[in-house]
Amino acid sequence: MAPQAARRTMRTTTRSPHSPRTSGHPVDEVLPLPRLTLYGFQHVLAFYAGAVLVPVLLGNSLGLSRQELVYLINADLVTAGIATVIQAWGFWRIGARLPLVQGATFTAVSPMIAIGQGAGGGTAGLLVVSGAVITAGVATFLLAPFAGRLAPYFPPVVTGTLLTVIGVTLIPVALQDVGGGASLVGHSGYGDPAHLAYAGGTLAFILLVTRFGGPFLSSVAVLLGLVGGTTVAWLLGDADLGAVDEAGWLGVSTPFHYGMPHFALFPMLAMVVVMLITMVETTGDVYAMGEITGRDVDGETVTRALRADGMATVLGGVLNSFPYVAFAENIGLVRISRVTSRFVVVAAGILMIALGLVPKASAVVASVPHPVLGGAAVAMFGMVATVGIQILGKADLKDERNALILAVSLGAAMLPTVVGPFFERMPTEVRAVLGSGITLGSLTAVLLNLFFRTRADRRSQKEIDWDALATEPDPAPGR
Repeated sequence: MAPQAARRTMRTTTRSPHSPRTSGHPVDEVLPLPRLTLYGFQHVLAFYAGAVLVPVLLGNSLGLSRQELVYLINADLVTAGIATVIQAWGFWRIGARLPLVQGATFTAVSPMIAIGQGAGGGTAGLLVVSGAVITAGVATFLLAPFAGRLAPYFPPVVTGTLLTVIGVTLIPVALQDVGGGASLVGHSGYGDPAHLAYAGGTLAFILLVTRFGGPFLSSVAVLLGLVGGTTVAWLLGDADLGAVDEAGWLGVSTPFHYGMPHFALFPMLAMVVVMLITMVETTGDVYAMGEITGRDVDGETVTRALRADGMATVLGGVLNSFPYVAFAENIGLVRISRVTSRFVVVAAGILMIALGLVPKASAVVASVPHPVLGGAAVAMFGMVATVGIQILGKADLKDERNALILAVSLGAAMLPTVVGPFFERMPTEVRAVLGSGITLGSLTAVLLNLFFRTRADRRSQKEIDWDALATEPDPAPGR
């Protein structure tokens, strides 16, 4: 029996007879409501900082007022929650039915800022962004079946490299939070010993709970670390809860809040290119989650996942939000917690919607200090890279072609990650592709695999023809 099949068999045969009914696979297990809520809230905490970063960056760049920015954040949370439910629960041929949490993609940040500023900034810029996002979502939905057929072009060396690249390039983001967050970079408070203590203490607490806490406590180690770190910071006066008093109790996101979207040709084309890039990332995420959960993934699974991305992105444009893809942070969390039920992620999606509708509750989650979040993120992002390395173990890295795919892709991913200003003089459309380590590394892996695969096929064919000629008997005389 194959190792993967053996793991699945063990999971299904060792389950207690008093466990909730399932369809035979841990991914489809419906846990009791208290555990669904607890595990779901852990996903929300892991997701939250990255979720609000996209609207904050875009809103500040376009000069939105504080009130408009708060509305943008709430709209993002509501849309992300709906997108997560669509992806994890699934219906018809939409949704991967895997524990994938959906969030606004960072790949689209720079293009959206350029589009919005080019349209004059403010809410006028948002309307052009919304038109481009809706168009890109429709294109993603329609192209999903074709992208799903490319599954054979994602062997372990590609998917493993994709996940390793994602994890390695996200770790610097976690380390930036450890130092105090992006807003403190260049200021005297960045890297304060207190920040390092909060991050180190949070990470150490997570490790201790995982080591000594037993199965249940280990599964919520990240949540306990975040709550514990925030509590200590609050007691020492380093966690600001003032935003909770300022926030309202109810805020409903309505379609086309800022007005009807504007559809401009070049912004639409730019956003379609962005979504084509994120389709590669989503494909890698789906295969990674299949590896973690022991669920078989094929081209149809990828197609359903991409359809969910497209539908969520269209919804994002309607609700004044953004393009959506699977969040790598939560892939790492599934790996750490070993809770693979997709209904936990459905619960997380419902909680996100609730947070988006109740700004005061959202403000409570937002009060988690950056260093505390960074300490937990180091482990989660590292786990994403670890999953990639596990998948790479299935590839023959003694083959120089596979080794070169991994080596060159990692080098390409590090270029914009380590040397930030490297592509600053490039046109905006080019920076949208080259300015992200995840995007550049992923595209490099895919293209190199296609290159080596084609060359290998041609060389193999020539060798077969040569051998056939060499062994073919000579024709009879006179023929």
